[in-house]
Amino acid sequence: MTTASVPAVHAAGLHKSFGTGKSFGKVHAVRGLDLTVQPGEVVAFLGPNGAGKTTTIDMILGLSAPDQGSVSIFGHTPRGAIARGQVAAVMQTGGLLRDISVRETVQLNAAMFDSSRPVDEVLARAGILEIADRKVEKCSGGQQQRLRFAMALVSDPGLLILDEPTTGMDVAGRRDFWTAIRTDAQRGRTVIFATHYLDEADAYADRIVLVRQGSIVADGTAAQIKNLASGRTVKASLPAADRGLLAGMPPAESVDYDGGRLTVRTGDSDAVVRFLLNNTGAHDVEVTANNLEEAFVALTGDDAVPGSTQDTFEGDLV
Repeated sequence: MTTASVPAVHAAGLHKSFGTGKSFGKVHAVRGLDLTVQPGEVVAFLGPNGAGKTTTIDMILGLSAPDQGSVSIFGHTPRGAIARGQVAAVMQTGGLLRDISVRETVQLNAAMFDSSRPVDEVLARAGILEIADRKVEKCSGGQQQRLRFAMALVSDPGLLILDEPTTGMDVAGRRDFWTAIRTDAQRGRTVIFATHYLDEADAYADRIVLVRQGSIVADGTAAQIKNLASGRTVKASLPAADRGLLAGMPPAESVDYDGGRLTVRTGDSDAVVRFLLNNTGAHDVEVTANNLEEAFVALTGDDAVPGSTQDTFEGDLV
């Protein structure tokens, strides 16, 4: 595993467009993206479909060249770092031969490197040593994803890039997978992952990078990202007969009433709670801060302001 003091990933001013611009116009997938990831960081790289995540990852892996800007991995070009075994990727699909065994798959992958970890060691790390002799075609989707993880560990890479790594895994499998990832990070391995399971980003990432329309719109810890989505949610049980009283409630971002349960999104939860308790029959009142999903929608959704200034935080990143 690489222990270099230089950044694990340094991307500066990345731009990437597709199309000629003559018929349907160019698609600007990535627009001036800057990203630096230090060794040992676990970074969630998140954004809606079409945000430019995959295009950025392709440039980091050397699968695509930027129109402008540069990428270095541990001080080398992406292709140079890959040739040294410093980078590995776990993709969501592809890359498996169905008619050979799990162990044979990893052995075949290990043969591609001058130096590699013992096959049984990486199978154990991935939690699939007990099915080493099983044909790949007989493995479940979650087991095949663990196999891809084992293949990525063979070269003992300093940087591991994961695309939806726990797809097909059950709850216990997902927990075990992330325990292994955190252990590796403590040893110095750097991890960048994309996932639709926002709870995984919240629980396991040291840092979350949100991308929208090819640019980074927020970069910080999970707590910092949540704080960017202003306001709180007030929930209460409210008699149907009191719904008309809500007209006098302080202004709120949204008010929903369903099955006797009131949900109010507001920037002043104290004022809303005081109003409900003093003027209505509301009870069982709850006040919660925004979660990561709400912050994600607020910062990357269609209502987000295009070209807004990137929010970053200094001094708190692990």
